[in-house]
Amino acid sequence: METDSGGFDEALARARSGDEAGFLLLWGALQPRLLRYLQVLGCDDVDDVASETWLQAVRDLHRFKKGGADDFRAWLFTIGRHRAVDAARSRIRYRDKVLTGQVVPQQVTVGNPVEDEVLAALSTRHAVALVAGLSRDQAEVVALRIIAGLDTEAVARILRKSPGAVRVALHRGLRTLSEDPRIRDIEKVEQ
Repeated sequence: METDSGGFDEALARARSGDEAGFLLLWGALQPRLLRYLQVLGCDDVDDVASETWLQAVRDLHRFKKGGADDFRAWLFTIGRHRAVDAARSRIRYRDKVLTGQVVPQQVTVGNPVEDEVLAALSTRHAVALVAGLSRDQAEVVALRIIAGLDTEAVARILRKSPGAVRVALHRGLRTLSEDPRIRDIEKVEQ
C-alpha cells in the first residue's frame, strides 16, 4: 500500500465516503510511520498522541478536499505535530500544578516487562533513538523525509521552513548519523 499510490488514493476516497475498511487501510499504512515520527519528537506517550491525531483526522476528513496520498500524509503528519506540541504543553502545565501542590499525581503502573524487552530489542526503536539524538530541526526533517516518506516541499510546509532549509537540515542530519560510531558498528555487523 505504501508504494501503490492508486491503492492509497482509492482507500482515501473510500474513507472520505465513510467506508471503515478504507480508513483501516489508511491507518495500517501510516500508523507505524506516525508512531516513529512521534517518538523522534520525544512524545512521552506516542500511542495517546497518535490516537488523538487519528481522532482529529477522522473528525476533519471531510475538510481534506484536495490531493492524494502525498497530500494526505502531509496533512496527517501536520496534525500529529500539532497534537505532540499540545501534549508537551499539557505536560508542562500538569508538572507546574504538581509542583505547586494543586494536583496529586497518580501512581504510575509498571508496564509488562516481557513486552518492554521485546520492544527494546526492535531495530526500529534503535533507529528512532539514533534519529532522536540529532538536533530537533534535523531529527524532525529526517523523520518526516525518511520515516514518514514526505517530499521536501511537504516537509517545508509542515515545519514552516524553506525547501532549501529542509534540504540542508536533512543533509546535515544524515551526515551526522553516518558519522555516528553506533551506525558504523551496525555496518560492520552487516558486512
